[in-house]
Amino acid sequence: MKPSRIIISGGGTGGHIYPAIAIANAIKEKQPNAEILFVGANGKMEMEKVPKAGYEIKGLDIAGLQRKLTVKNLSFPFKLIKSLAKAKEIVKEFNPDIAIGVGGYASGPLLRQAGKAGVPTLLQEQNSYPGITNKLLAKKAKKICVAYDKMERFFDAKKIVFTGNPVRKEILNINGKRDRGLAHFGLEEGKKVLLVIGGSLGARTINNSIKNAAKQLEENNIQVLWQTGKYYHEDMKSFVEENKLTNIKVHDFVYEMDLAYASADLVVSRAGALSISELCLVGKPTILVPSPNVSEDHQTKNAMALVNHNAAELVKDVEAPEVLGDEVVKLINDNDKLIKLSVNIIGFGRPNAAETIANEVFKIINK
Repeated sequence: MKPSRIIISGGGTGGHIYPAIAIANAIKEKQPNAEILFVGANGKMEMEKVPKAGYEIKGLDIAGLQRKLTVKNLSFPFKLIKSLAKAKEIVKEFNPDIAIGVGGYASGPLLRQAGKAGVPTLLQEQNSYPGITNKLLAKKAKKICVAYDKMERFFDAKKIVFTGNPVRKEILNINGKRDRGLAHFGLEEGKKVLLVIGGSLGARTINNSIKNAAKQLEENNIQVLWQTGKYYHEDMKSFVEENKLTNIKVHDFVYEMDLAYASADLVVSRAGALSISELCLVGKPTILVPSPNVSEDHQTKNAMALVNHNAAELVKDVEAPEVLGDEVVKLINDNDKLIKLSVNIIGFGRPNAAETIANEVFKIINK
C-alpha cells in the first residue's frame, strides 16, 4: 500500500503545535510509512518545536492582523499574497492526499490553496469559540474535529466529529509519579504544592499575581512550582532569590509536565484549549485565569465550559493581582472541594483524541 502524504498546517503557540504533533504521531502509529509535512509561520515557535519532534516543516511569511490600528497591518496584504503563492507551490510539490489545519496563521493560506487544488481538508478546532480562520475554512472542510459541545452554532453539524483535544502522550499517565516529581523539582513531602502555568510564553498577570502573593503562600506553608515563561524568567527568579523564598521553585519552561502535574495539589493556569485538555486528563483541581488578550475572548468561554459544571474555579484577569493569593490559600486547604473539582474535571478528559482524529484522516483518504 502506497504511503499516505499528509500536510499539517498551523501553529503560533504551543496550544496549536502540540496537538498537531500528537496528531502526526497518531498517524505514524497507524501507518509508519506515512509521509508528513508541516507548514508553519516563519519566526514562530513551530519552526523550532516541529523539527525537534522529528518532522519536516516549511515556513510561510504570514502574520496575523493586529486588532489595534497599527503600522504592522499595512504589510498584511503583501504577506498574505506572498504566503498564498508559497502555499500553492508547496501543495503542488508535495501533492498531499489530505491537508489538516490546526489553527494559527499558516493554516489559512495552506488550506485555502489545498482546497483549490482539490485536496480534501480536515480542521481541528481546539477552542469552544472558533477563530475567524477556521470559520472561513470550514465551508470547504470534509470534517471538523472539535473538543467542546454546541459547536453546531458555528459549523455544519454533519461535518462535526467530537474528538477532544490531542495532548502529549507522556502526560496521560501520572499515577504513582508524585514522589518522583517532588524529588525532581526539589519539593518537600508533606506540604501542599501549587503548580503555576501561564502557557509556553508565560502570562504577565499570573506572574505578577504570584509575586504579590509570594509572602502569603510562604506563610501558609504552600510550595510553588512556577513556570514563568522565558520572557519573565529572569525577573521572577531575581525576585525569589532577593526575598529568599525557598518554598518557590522557578522555571522558564517545564519539560517534565507529567512529573509537575503528579506533584501538584492545585493548579493555576491560563484557559488555553491545550492547557484545559491536559488538566482534564490528569484530573487536577484548577483555578483558571483566562487571558483577555485573545480573539473573541475565547479563553473565558473555554473556562466557563468547566466552571458551569463545577469542574474548575475562575478568577478574572483584572482581579487576579489582588485576589489570586486568597483564592489559592482558601481552595488548597479545602480538601472536600479539591476532590469535587478533581472528580468533575476528569469527566471532561478525552484520552484517545489524537487516535480518533487519525481515524478520521484515514477515512477521508481511503474514500
